[in-house]
Amino acid sequence: QVQLVESGGGLVQPGGSLRLSCAASGSIYRIHYMGWYRQAPGKERELVAGVTSAGPTNYVDSVKGRFTISRDNAKKTVYLQMDSLKPEDTAVYSCAAHVCVTVLNCDEYWGQGTQVTVSS
Repeated sequence: QVQLVESGGGLVQPGGSLRLSCAASGSIYRIHYMGWYRQAPGKERELVAGVTSAGPTNYVDSVKGRFTISRDNAKKTVYLQMDSLKPEDTAVYSCAAHVCVTVLNCDEYWGQGTQVTVSS
């Protein structure tokens, strides 16, 4: 069974920084795409940033230049460094990963989410 566990959320003042981590565990053959999503109250969930196993990344326009996604394949962990945080970044952040437990058995897995609140 595959599990994704996030950490690093919390309360921060505008302009501050937070670093989120998401570690995958279980019987894992390979992890392809890993991404961070967020959902604010009353809004739809959106993809914030993603990274492939080879390294290419993508970001939603609203966080470009402020957020950086990275991954440590050996640790099966994806990170989201969030700088210059704004109140509109307040949301529950969840990680997701496309994980293969065998060569042909792949699925998408989600973490439980971590709250990020940007407020003075």
